[in-house]
Amino acid sequence: MSSFDTRPFSITYIVRDPLPPLRADVAALFGAEMPRYGVLTELVGQGGAVEDGHEDGWGGGGMHIVGHLRHRFASLLAPLWDAFGLLRAWLRARPDCIQVRDKVASALLALLVARLLRIPFIYWMSFPIVEGYEARRDALAGRRPPRGWFVPRWLDLRWLSPRLLGHSLRAFVSRRVVYRLVLPAADHVFVQSEAMRDWLRTLGIARERMTPVPMGVDAAVFDRGAIVPSGDRRLAGRRVVLYLGHVAQSRQSDFLLDVVLHLRRQEPEVLLVIVGDAPSLDEMMWMRTAIAARGLGHHVLLTGWLPQAAALGYAVRAEVGLSPIPRGKLFDVSSPTKLVEYLALGIPGVANDIPDQARVIEESGAGLCVPMQAEAFAEATLRLLREPDLAARCAACGPPWVRAHRTYDILAREVAHAYHCILAPCGPGR
Repeated sequence: MSSFDTRPFSITYIVRDPLPPLRADVAALFGAEMPRYGVLTELVGQGGAVEDGHEDGWGGGGMHIVGHLRHRFASLLAPLWDAFGLLRAWLRARPDCIQVRDKVASALLALLVARLLRIPFIYWMSFPIVEGYEARRDALAGRRPPRGWFVPRWLDLRWLSPRLLGHSLRAFVSRRVVYRLVLPAADHVFVQSEAMRDWLRTLGIARERMTPVPMGVDAAVFDRGAIVPSGDRRLAGRRVVLYLGHVAQSRQSDFLLDVVLHLRRQEPEVLLVIVGDAPSLDEMMWMRTAIAARGLGHHVLLTGWLPQAAALGYAVRAEVGLSPIPRGKLFDVSSPTKLVEYLALGIPGVANDIPDQARVIEESGAGLCVPMQAEAFAEATLRLLREPDLAARCAACGPPWVRAHRTYDILAREVAHAYHCILAPCGPGR
């Protein structure tokens, strides 16, 4: 039950991800943990993860699914759908604040509604969405002219493509909406990491108006003793190394294959198990083609999407977990889940040095942190495979550190405290 002495609060929360929610930082944090602190949530968003019609299954308050992410014009219609969802949520439970996660137009709409209702507006930034739009624009623009050539953008015919023009306009408008209107006006901003807070400070957002909420795990789900190990015979007699997560070109997932090429030379029985899906069939085909091109069919097992219980069954068969995250403005401010999941399961981790991962490795002592270079990852992995005492120490350090710092019951206490500080001064619900 709540350890706070104030009344319960209701949050109307517009989310970008499909509903019903699958992400733990929505489903576990707001569905299971926040109600214990008197914070109920009216979720608003579009369907897409599973079939609609499961609105009554949300234990954290209410759920309002309007529209579908598979709709051809979903990106254009989403603000209108969210406006209708806001109305439905308001009719069900008068909000004490409106919160928006990783949306642009809907955030501006919600800000205006919050001001009309005279309630706080909160933004939850789990990803630098503006920079994501700009990266997509740049990818569509393709290779720039050779060094030394000066071609004004207005003479570059690639920019006349309707698709590229659309992405360019979206990036241009989003930057101005998010960084000039939404974030400066927000009463509070929840961010993904300490690094993201430091970055937003350089853009003029006051530190005291931001609360970092890194990714965590559900302690009950990641209880190693309750997981049934996979019986896949392909793992028998192999030195299993794990990657748990999505594969994508933007994540440079073929880096994992370069690591395996190095490992294979010294550990012929190594098997990299990649447990996860790709954003599209094209991306999955790209990964399978890359495996075949390197001749790694005997050393890489790509499972595709699996139910969580089956995925964790593969995970607990692994000796080492890998978490390479490309450096750059998109991912340096992230808080990857996979490393924390490895540690929760007692799997020693090898991770590269983006700020959140470096901090987790340093504080927990549950793995090795190296640059994102194939040889460095391979050497660190070999150390853990060949030094049982080191691997055992790392494995023993992970679970208690996660239980103390990165389970959602722990994170919920900090988030609930922030909400009560923001909302308690606002008086009774409207």
